[in-house]
Amino acid sequence: MSGVALLAQALAPVEQDHLLQARQMQALSFAVHIPLVCFGIAFPAMMLAMEGIGHRTGDPLYLTIARRWSRIMVALFAIGVITGTVLSFEMGLLWPNFTGTFGGVFGLGFAIEGFSFFLEAIFIAIYIYGWDRLSPRAHMLSAVPIVITGFTGSWMVIAVNAWMNHPGGFTLRDGKAVDVHPVHALFGNSYLWHELVHMYIAGYIVTGFAVAAAYAYGRLRGRWGRYERIALTVPLTVAALAAPIQVLVGDWAARDVAASQPTKLAALEGLSRTQRGAPEHLLGWYHDGEVKFGIRIPKMLSLLSFHDPNAKVEGLDAVPPSQRPPVNVVRVAFQSMVGIGTALALLGAITLFWRWRRKALPDAPWFFLAVLAAGPLSYVALVCGWVTTEVGRQPWVVYRVMPTSEAVTGAGGIPIGYATLWIVYILVGVAVVWILRRLARSEVAVPAGAGGR
Repeated sequence: MSGVALLAQALAPVEQDHLLQARQMQALSFAVHIPLVCFGIAFPAMMLAMEGIGHRTGDPLYLTIARRWSRIMVALFAIGVITGTVLSFEMGLLWPNFTGTFGGVFGLGFAIEGFSFFLEAIFIAIYIYGWDRLSPRAHMLSAVPIVITGFTGSWMVIAVNAWMNHPGGFTLRDGKAVDVHPVHALFGNSYLWHELVHMYIAGYIVTGFAVAAAYAYGRLRGRWGRYERIALTVPLTVAALAAPIQVLVGDWAARDVAASQPTKLAALEGLSRTQRGAPEHLLGWYHDGEVKFGIRIPKMLSLLSFHDPNAKVEGLDAVPPSQRPPVNVVRVAFQSMVGIGTALALLGAITLFWRWRRKALPDAPWFFLAVLAAGPLSYVALVCGWVTTEVGRQPWVVYRVMPTSEAVTGAGGIPIGYATLWIVYILVGVAVVWILRRLARSEVAVPAGAGGR
């Protein structure tokens, strides 16, 4: 059994008056850590692609960009170590009954994630040290494990989350998980695949738009040489390709939710009663069993969920009020995610169309303002997506197996810990801004002519 599970067993749960604060602590840590996960998934691949183009074309400018990006990768990895460590401790300290009961089920996933983390750290060190010391082929090969471990580490965490949303691979007997089959629980879970693909594509969207936004800001400030054009075009193209695909993956995810978590779907759409030909409401506010001020589209929810306009959709009335998630929190998060995602997909389509027709990016200020806005908006959409997933599962920590109220610790001092966590993350945020600004201002050997127009 993992050390976290042993720690959890030592902290037996009792009645907790600070369940909300414990959930907020966990949510804060996820909101801080999740964009770093996106960079861990996508940024090494972008950096490797940039270096590969440089070696293939013989253009030293691409190698210059890759070298600078490698410094950013190291800085963000170091910050991710801090936030990831906090999350690891929170799993055992805030939710001892959860980790104590089910540690044997999902412990394999976190063990593989730990190995991935250490391998990633080792090869990042080799890659950074290998600039000008290894042959081009060996140096690029040293980056391949960084890309792979960035994926496998996030895969394992997502597998655990998918299991929490669609549990299996164990039998609960007398409050203990027995007959445990961790491989089946984590990798035989049909719910895993849409979560994995959805998050993996989100990683490229967030990273691509965030990196492009930094160079778009420079363009609006008048810095627009060949270096900036290439450094913006590559990540923006990646994000532009990923954003429209995410719309299709979102449809897949929604249909899995409709089949496996119908109460979550009812909360997303504010559907109070079970019915055939269920309508969809755009915008609006759920109150007194109906969506007010929304745009009603007849039968659209049944069509989107089951590809049948007359399909039966389960409403909130199918479960007691105590087993329903907070409808407006989930609904607003979901609609925000969809709205922003649609806007990003549109921006991506415009970018790709313009590049196809004009062989260049639009040169109008509105375009660079849109790219600049896409950076933070993609992060907002990412957080809203996780709010939809996690809050939509409430009041269950393991869906329809263990309520969150039974998983939380009975230890005191949760409000103090929550306040301390805010202070820590504010300091971490200041450190990230300072580090990235120092890296942006650091001298870089740009090849002659690279800064020209």
